[in-house]
Amino acid sequence: MTCGKLIIISGPSGAGKSSVVKRLIAESSLPLTLSVSATTRLPRPGEVDGRDYHFLSHEDFSLRRERGEFLECKEVFGRGTWYGTLLETVSTGLNLGKWLILEIDVQGALAVLGEFPQAITVFVHPGSMTELENRLRHRATDSEDAIRRRLDVAAEEMALRHHYTHEIINETLDKTVGQLDQLLQQYQGEKIPCSKS
Repeated sequence: MTCGKLIIISGPSGAGKSSVVKRLIAESSLPLTLSVSATTRLPRPGEVDGRDYHFLSHEDFSLRRERGEFLECKEVFGRGTWYGTLLETVSTGLNLGKWLILEIDVQGALAVLGEFPQAITVFVHPGSMTELENRLRHRATDSEDAIRRRLDVAAEEMALRHHYTHEIINETLDKTVGQLDQLLQQYQGEKIPCSKS
């Protein structure tokens, strides 16, 4: 049985990953779908359980962690909110032949690669820490402390980008989406068995 494909897209906060992934899924001819993550945070207005996130209570999330049901999970920026990728979500999607995109951080990506070494990995970044800082400040959504924290994490992530098969500098949205689509099209003929490794 031929499996779908697992695509891991990572990059520092502020690199524009979410915009790139959203456009890519909307415009690509490939059967791309975004893997739905689990979170302990409350739904925002308009968000739907199972579509935007799997919204779990802290107790349920903790129980699933103990059972080993997550491929990767973490508490984000020390706020007490957890996010994670459920193994069941990934396995089901791949068995259905989907090209499943995981938009996760570097540590999460390394954990997933331990289970799915055949995953296609792409690191998206703005080219330099200076450019990243400019973008974070231009967004004007974070406090100075939050920006500093994001930049510290980003420096660590940039140092680990050699773990990824592909690297794309996000200069403009159009160019990056085009590059990423072209890159993924090259994997079309590749047959992957439906197993974790």
